[in-house]
Amino acid sequence: MAMIEIKSISKWFGQFQALKECTTQVDKGEVVVVCGPSGSGKSTLIKCVNALEPIQQGEIIVDGIRVNDPKTDLPKLRSLVGMVFQHFELFPHMTVLDNVSLGQVKVLGRKPDEAAENSKKLLHRVGLSHHAHKHPGQLSGGQQQRVAIARALAMNPICMLFDEPTSALDPEMINEVLDVMVELAQEGMTMMVVTHEMGFAKKVAHRVIFMDAGAIVEDDKKEEFFGSPRSERAQQFLSKILHH
Repeated sequence: MAMIEIKSISKWFGQFQALKECTTQVDKGEVVVVCGPSGSGKSTLIKCVNALEPIQQGEIIVDGIRVNDPKTDLPKLRSLVGMVFQHFELFPHMTVLDNVSLGQVKVLGRKPDEAAENSKKLLHRVGLSHHAHKHPGQLSGGQQQRVAIARALAMNPICMLFDEPTSALDPEMINEVLDVMVELAQEGMTMMVVTHEMGFAKKVAHRVIFMDAGAIVEDDKKEEFFGSPRSERAQQFLSKILHH
């Protein structure tokens, strides 16, 4: 059962073609890692899934909803598709608890008390119960990213998109974020993850998509991708990333 279907999508920024005829799908409960060199179109691809970037050609369907249909209610769609960014995008003037509760009240229409109760459970789940009343600036980068994950989960998403969630973090903070993501994957959350963390890919990904110059070059089960990548470009990429 496909949760995310990406059909021959192309995207331009002015004259520059950022995505070229990309086709793939993510099934319910599947974890797909998207990797590739800088500028290969990875982040653009997942931002198209919830229409943060519009596409000019092709079609994207999320759980039966046509993303690029003008009649689609995009705020509603985005409430179903959790998104975690490279930079945490938390409101600095609000407490951690309020950051996690805000969307539940504004978008899902939950009562503030109910939202706060749910937020506390989610903060406990990501190991941040003791930080609920702090402001984001009082937390480490890894802690802020875990708040961002809790905030995305608070909307009861049907799938989660992660756009390089650890690339802005110090090395010792990366694992605390990846541990939460591994747990989510093991619980069966449908996930599409742009990352260079190949250890994470080896541990929990079902498939790996490798992109270069706006195109999907490989789309394989992780065992095949790491064992014997077909393209020379993916071989070069892996030899650099796995040996450093």
